[in-house]
Amino acid sequence: QVQLVESGGGSVQAGGSLRLSCAASGSILSISTMGWYRQAPGKQRELVARISMSGSTNYADSVKGRFTISRANAKNTVQLEMNSLEPEDTDVYYCGAVIYGLGSAAGLKYYWGQGTQVTVSS
Repeated sequence: QVQLVESGGGSVQAGGSLRLSCAASGSILSISTMGWYRQAPGKQRELVARISMSGSTNYADSVKGRFTISRANAKNTVQLEMNSLEPEDTDVYYCGAVIYGLGSAAGLKYYWGQGTQVTVSS
């Protein structure tokens, strides 16, 4: 099967930076898009940033100019560079990917990571 492994969450003060990383592994034929989403308690999950494997990117208006999503050198890995963090950025961040699987995982599916906490204090 396919699994997404996240790293880089933590606590920082306002104005600080964090770098999140997400690596996809398993029976993967190709990745259509991979990105980061966030979800506060009691609220629905929303897009933060995503990137297609062709390089196209999309950002939430609230993070444009502060966050940068990119493909890492390692295959099937993306990074989210978060700069000038604000208390409003505090959320659980989830890696999500649209992946074409192989074998028993064949077909187009959306996979989610376990989530990583990002806390920004004032």
